[in-house]
Amino acid sequence: MKPIIFTPLYMERIWGGRELEKQYGRTLPAPDTPFGESWEMTDRSDAQSVVLSGDYQGYTLSQLWQEKREEVFGSNFEDEARFPLLIKILDARDDLSIQVHPPAALTAKLGGEPKTEMWYIADAEPGAKLYVGMKAGVSREDFQQAIENGTVDQVVHAITPKAGDSIFIPSGRLHAIGAGLLIYEIQQNSDTTFRVFDWNRMGLDGSPRQLHVKESMQCIDFTDVEPSMDTPQGNTLASCAYFQVDQLKLSAQSSVENPDPERFSIIAVVSGTLQSADGTQYSQGDFLLLPRNAKAITAAADSIILQTTIPRSA
Repeated sequence: MKPIIFTPLYMERIWGGRELEKQYGRTLPAPDTPFGESWEMTDRSDAQSVVLSGDYQGYTLSQLWQEKREEVFGSNFEDEARFPLLIKILDARDDLSIQVHPPAALTAKLGGEPKTEMWYIADAEPGAKLYVGMKAGVSREDFQQAIENGTVDQVVHAITPKAGDSIFIPSGRLHAIGAGLLIYEIQQNSDTTFRVFDWNRMGLDGSPRQLHVKESMQCIDFTDVEPSMDTPQGNTLASCAYFQVDQLKLSAQSSVENPDPERFSIIAVVSGTLQSADGTQYSQGDFLLLPRNAKAITAAADSIILQTTIPRSA
C-alpha cells in the first residue's frame, strides 16, 4: 500500500491570503483572491477530497471510506458513517471571527455537529495572536455587555504563539485565530461554527457577516480562563477520543510507519523531505494518508512531521 494524496480544496475567505502560494509553491485557483483555508482531507456532502494519483486515482474520500474501508483504513471503524476527521491548513492574514463550536450535549437543541480540534502553528509573524478563553475576572454578564458594546476583543484572552507551538480547542472553548498565522488544523469531521463577534467588519459581499450570539452564549465555557499554549507530553501534542497528534523529529534516512500497522495514519510534513518506497517525495506542507499495512516512509533529510491517528477506543 502506497501513501494516498488528495487534491486540496481551497476556500475563499475574507481573512485569507496567498501564503500557501508563497510558502509551499502551490497553484491557487484564482489570482489576487484571499484563500483562507486549504481542506486537505474532507468527507463532507458539499466538499469531497479526491485522490490525486495511484491505484485509487479519482476516488473521493467518501468512496474510499464506504468501499475500501477495511483495506485502506483498517479495523474498528464500523460505527463511523463517514471519515471522522477534517484536515486543513489555515492562512490568516486578518483576524478570524471570535467563535465557538457546540458541545455534543447541545447539538440536539442548537443543531449542527460538535467540533473538537487542535492547532499546530506552522508559521507566525512577530506579534501574531491567538484569542482563546476569557480574561480573568470577566463574567457572563460582562461578556454579554461587551457583545452589545462591540468590544468583545477586550474581554477575550490573547496569546502570542511561536512556530512549533500547539493548542487543543475542545468544543465550548471561545477562540479566534489572529492575523499573521499559518496553522495546521486537525479536527472532528464537522463544519458547525457559531460566530459571536467579527471585529465590526463587513463580509466579502459588503454586508455584515452573520452572527450567532444566542447560540454562542449557550455554548461558551465561561470557566475557561486565560489558557496557555499546550505543553507536549513526550511526542504527543494532543490526545482525545477523536484523534491523537504526535510531533516526530526524524533524522535523515530514518523512517516512520503507522504506529498500529492494522490502522491508517495521516502524516503532515512540517519541514524537510520524506520519500516513499517508490521514490515519490513529499515536502513541507504536504499531507499524506498512510494506509493500513503501508510500507515505512523514509526521511530524505532531517524532517519534522505531525502524525495523526484515531485511538481504538473511538
